[in-house]
Amino acid sequence: MSTRNTSAALLLTLAFGAGAALAEAPKLGKAITEADIQAWDISIMPDGRNLPPGNGSPAQGAKVYAEKCVACHAEGGRGGGAPGAGPLVGGAPLTNGIETPKTIANYYSYATTLFDYIRRAMPYNMPRSLPDDEVYALTAYILSLNKLIGENDVMDAKTLPQVKMPNRDNFILPYPDRI
Repeated sequence: MSTRNTSAALLLTLAFGAGAALAEAPKLGKAITEADIQAWDISIMPDGRNLPPGNGSPAQGAKVYAEKCVACHAEGGRGGGAPGAGPLVGGAPLTNGIETPKTIANYYSYATTLFDYIRRAMPYNMPRSLPDDEVYALTAYILSLNKLIGENDVMDAKTLPQVKMPNRDNFILPYPDRI
């Protein structure tokens, strides 16, 4: 058999073999369902859309904070307990310059953003492990530390979006129709 014939035979074998291999794919995974998507679709909108049921107070949040947050964020939210765990409280106005450290009080434009971030990313070693009541309580505690709500205020799906953050009007919204 010549080299030419051998090459042609090899190409035919590969072509037919590849078709058979593709026909018998390993069938890994499964089709994603609406319920699968919903479990991960946890975004909270600035106006409070998608906030879950539940509530929490600053006093309840202080207990959760002492148990699950203080190791990284230090006493009273001062920060510095772990690398990258900046302060949660205070902060000079951002008008002091670009190098001004950004905190909850001087940077976040919506209190719902704080809830959303805690819910999806905290605690650092076990994200998405906090029940919604604990997330509301931690949000209330941090807002209270920043003197944005009172010590006895309760945060829930109705009250949280009503908290007026100091930096709310200083952002240019890239997609204003999504609010």
